[in-house]
Amino acid sequence: MTNHLVRRAADLPEPPYDRHGHRRRTLVGEDDGSVHTGFGLCDLRPDGRVPAHVHSYEETFHVLAGAVILDVPEGAYLLEEGDYGLLPIGVPHAWRGAGAAGGRWADMLAPVPRARYGYDTQAVPGLPARDPVRVDVRDPRTRSFGHFEPDQMDPAKQSQDLLAATASMRTALLVYSGITVKMMVDGDLGAVGSTMFMVRYASDGVIGTHDHPFEETYLILEGVAEATLDGERYRLEPGDLAWAGTGCVHGFINAGQGPLRWLETQAPQPPARHSYRFTRDWDYLRTALEEGS
Repeated sequence: MTNHLVRRAADLPEPPYDRHGHRRRTLVGEDDGSVHTGFGLCDLRPDGRVPAHVHSYEETFHVLAGAVILDVPEGAYLLEEGDYGLLPIGVPHAWRGAGAAGGRWADMLAPVPRARYGYDTQAVPGLPARDPVRVDVRDPRTRSFGHFEPDQMDPAKQSQDLLAATASMRTALLVYSGITVKMMVDGDLGAVGSTMFMVRYASDGVIGTHDHPFEETYLILEGVAEATLDGERYRLEPGDLAWAGTGCVHGFINAGQGPLRWLETQAPQPPARHSYRFTRDWDYLRTALEEGS
């Protein structure tokens, strides 16, 4: 039996802030049967902080609102809405609040943090609180970061001027059957345990039922999705989340009037071949074999 879950934004109370002005709402974790995915939403007050620490898992993030400061050994970076990045295993880092409202970001932790090992996190000596700089995605010294704008999902706006403002061709679009995919974090950015990317469905966007040899998470940001997970149907709206465990047969259609967009993660990273197993292909083969006999 495979696992899947759906979290409704309206049913998820915000946890209290800790004494440092930080809170994290776990949406997918060890208690859900996940092995590779720890996914959550973090909030940091303008005067808040997360003291320096390291993880024995990979951390990727995408800033959803406001601004935060990330301190790493190489420097301090002001991260604003649309920015994303990678924190490899064992890299010391700390977070500081910024702006008038602080910031909110989604984080993906791979493999899943384990409670019996202190959630695989260890405090380390503090990092210098240097003046932060903005990320320059064309600067090879900041290759662990990137920036997303909704216009990047529009195939008609993929000019050379737009592409020239990105760090590499990992931002090139994959477009098929009304679906647009923009990779954000993958092996090209240095990730080894997971991927993070943006998905947009046009009004006629649809993908048939399929499964994978990895786990996937979908955080709805815009529009309405009809999701089928192991035969059960769900209506997903902005703020809702779905998670499909390995082997969970799933499919999506755009159930709204406008575009549908979500933030997606995969863990572990997809294999070079056979990362999709479509129901329709194997049903076709089964029918062909039965007719042939």
